[in-house]
Amino acid sequence: MDGVELVLASAVRLSVPLVFAALGEWVAERAGALNISVEGMMLGGAFAAVTGASVTGSPGLGLLFGVAAGLLVAFVHACFSHRLTVNTYVVGLTLNVLVLGLTSFLATRSEPHQVGKQAIPVLSDIPLIGGALFDQRLPAYALVVLVPFAWWLVHRSRWGLEARAAGENPRSADVTGIDVNKRRRQAMLICGVLAGLGGAHLAVGEVGLFNQNMTAGRGYLVIAAVIFGGWTLRGTLAGCLVFGAADAMRLALPALGYQLNPQLLVAAPYLLALVAMTFFASGHRGPAALGVPFVRGVP
Repeated sequence: MDGVELVLASAVRLSVPLVFAALGEWVAERAGALNISVEGMMLGGAFAAVTGASVTGSPGLGLLFGVAAGLLVAFVHACFSHRLTVNTYVVGLTLNVLVLGLTSFLATRSEPHQVGKQAIPVLSDIPLIGGALFDQRLPAYALVVLVPFAWWLVHRSRWGLEARAAGENPRSADVTGIDVNKRRRQAMLICGVLAGLGGAHLAVGEVGLFNQNMTAGRGYLVIAAVIFGGWTLRGTLAGCLVFGAADAMRLALPALGYQLNPQLLVAAPYLLALVAMTFFASGHRGPAALGVPFVRGVP
């Protein structure tokens, strides 16, 4: 595998956990629910996946544990933000810190558990892109179904229409009989499932072990990817690939013999996220009621 193939394969591999979580964040934000706790969902999913795999001896079951952990964090966030109308930013940051503390305290050494890889015959032999796209860990192939389903759910289903109305004009949505906060809670729970799966894939798909704070801010990159993409699905996916490529360069360049400042390489994905948010956040309009709490009868 030459240098270009190595970087491309690493970029796709590192983008997969971001794409899982970004799909959920995109759904949540289109419903008006800015989910700051996506970092906690991913980290909790990673920890639960490794713990579940260690207990059951099955990495596949570990993925389900990870999904459950992400869903739990989402349920707590949704209840506080959309039932009790607590400030969603405070709730999200609190949950992120709580999950980081709990997973660091509870983390123990365990045997490696990792889901297998599956190369797709013929397609995996395509020059340059075959190995990167068609020789992946098994959970990555679920994106072939999840990406079009997420688009259909938001843009073609009745639920998606109501969720987008809750994100754009919750007052008008409420007048038509839509339960705004219920739709936002449901969108948050969808995000929890997908972000938990993203963290689980990172742990038992790519690494095989749990390390303290192993998501390392990827949840915040996911939020940046949605903004980078102008709150469109294709733009969000492109943002994930860009950030995955930046992370891949950090790992691949030293392996290829290029000597660069290691601190700069570590910071590169996050610097890129800041630049992307600076230029794209002002050029695109997100849902009008994004992050704005809805209380019936309060103007």
